[in-house]
Amino acid sequence: MRFMTIVKSAEKYGFPPPELLEAVERLRVEAVHAGVMVETGGLAPTATGTSVRLRAGQLSVVDGPFTESKEVVGGYAVFELESQKEALEWTQRFMELHKEHWPAWEGTTEIRQMFVSNDCAEIQGHARLRANG
Repeated sequence: MRFMTIVKSAEKYGFPPPELLEAVERLRVEAVHAGVMVETGGLAPTATGTSVRLRAGQLSVVDGPFTESKEVVGGYAVFELESQKEALEWTQRFMELHKEHWPAWEGTTEIRQMFVSNDCAEIQGHARLRANG
């Protein structure tokens, strides 16, 4: 199964400290050698971005920074894993590095299963089961 982890935090924290970047790089190399890391990347600040919105049938384009955002996506990773439990384990390791090397930082890493066309029915079935209890 393919999972994407999405790292979100307030932009006020700025760029990560070098010690964190080095620790995250070691974790990335470990994940690549384990054959589970597909792709990873960080994102530039929202001041350099553009947003395209569709609302009420109209498209609008807004250049960053996006002041309405409390948390922004700062990075992501894509894993090929056996289970969501395994995705959670890798994500917790990643977040522990933040706790150790950037203690003032606060944020969230969301884990989302990715799918291709033949995965749709299975994912929809899981969503219905969760919604119904």
